[in-house]
Amino acid sequence: MTCCYGVITSCQEWFREAFYQTTLDQFSAIIPVMSIINTIEKEQFKTDIVHFEVGDSICVHTRVIEGDKERIQKYSGIVIGRKGTGINANFTVRRVSFGEGVERVFPVHSPRIAKVEIEKRGSIRRSKLNYLRNRKGKAAVTVKEKAQEVA
Repeated sequence: MTCCYGVITSCQEWFREAFYQTTLDQFSAIIPVMSIINTIEKEQFKTDIVHFEVGDSICVHTRVIEGDKERIQKYSGIVIGRKGTGINANFTVRRVSFGEGVERVFPVHSPRIAKVEIEKRGSIRRSKLNYLRNRKGKAAVTVKEKAQEVA
């Protein structure tokens, strides 16, 4: 068998050559599409994001549309996890409501989020606070407060 580079001695080399040739062709076709996606994503990024971390107690103000009316609804709790990067970044907020634990996932760059307020900074040692799900009472909503830095 022959190819554009010379003689191929085995079937394995022939398949490898065919694979690389098709992936290079597909990749060159994808590059313009990726740049279009990147430009659309850049338009959707929020610039006024408040920096918060896992363990912080926050209050998320969300826009709720009911019929033709729009109102702001608050959801406050502890951030138990962050996930994703870029436009796909989101965070999970947990609170205890009437004795039941309630979790809600918010996209960071969502147009439905009006603003995020930080109520308390938390000092934690892990990136996800899933252990709070097993706790009862005040222990389920308490995270050690971060020491204030003196400047």
